[in-house]
Amino acid sequence: MTGLGVVFRPQLPPERLKAVARVADEAGLEELWLWEDCFREGGISTAAAALAWTERVRVGVGLLPVPLRNVALTAMEAASLHRMFPGRATVVVGHGVQDWMGQVGARPASPLALLGEHLDALRALLAGERLTVRGRYVSLDDVGLDWAPERPVPVLAGATGPRTLRLSGAKADGTVLTAASSPDDVRRARRLIEEGQKEAGRGGHHQVVVYLLAVTGADAEARLRAELAAEGLESATDVGVAGDAGAVAAAVRRLAEAGADTVVLQPTGDEPDPEGFVRFATEEVRPLLT
Repeated sequence: MTGLGVVFRPQLPPERLKAVARVADEAGLEELWLWEDCFREGGISTAAAALAWTERVRVGVGLLPVPLRNVALTAMEAASLHRMFPGRATVVVGHGVQDWMGQVGARPASPLALLGEHLDALRALLAGERLTVRGRYVSLDDVGLDWAPERPVPVLAGATGPRTLRLSGAKADGTVLTAASSPDDVRRARRLIEEGQKEAGRGGHHQVVVYLLAVTGADAEARLRAELAAEGLESATDVGVAGDAGAVAAAVRRLAEAGADTVVLQPTGDEPDPEGFVRFATEEVRPLLT
């Protein structure tokens, strides 16, 4: 069965998260996702708070920009979440928005090389290994976690372009795709991920998570068009959905048929009722997907 989640958009102030997280937990939402968008809310701090305020909902951080983080810090924070809240945290790393990385003096010459080195080291540290690494970007001298996770932890990567998708297949355990992804884009991503897996000699299932821009209510069509225009996606086809629960469920099914394991509903940045959106996803959309 396709997993279903909802994004808490960082356009909302952080003090709104508690109420949304508790509604998600009480309503039975499977996954609540958070973003570390510059210069809004930190991913690990909000994830830890959401997990502490709830009992069962899984919380994903999609994604942590690797130029901002030493990999040892990423590993320490991810391991702490997994030990405190076993089985409930998902951590995703990625390039980040390069203009934002430039604003803080962290824009790498090769985002692909940085992400690859970060993924290799992060997966090894979370697996309990002790590393000495001298890479182009990652440098570690006899580093290991005192409190590594007690069981294997999947590490996901955010990816859009062909090279990053292949890299994710080669080095990550799963991939997160943006809301600009149509079903055809998901199929292409699957093929590129599988190419990366094959080149790296890796097998097994590779999890794919896809965001879906979803809008409901009387003015849904207009709000969807405005959001797509704001994201430069006016000409995109089969991206986003506006309508009732049936329309949203049909869009989720199309992404699932294309290869998505989990679809995360992404409300518009001006969503007036985030708690109501969570209830809509859980109480109206989810029953149509079983």
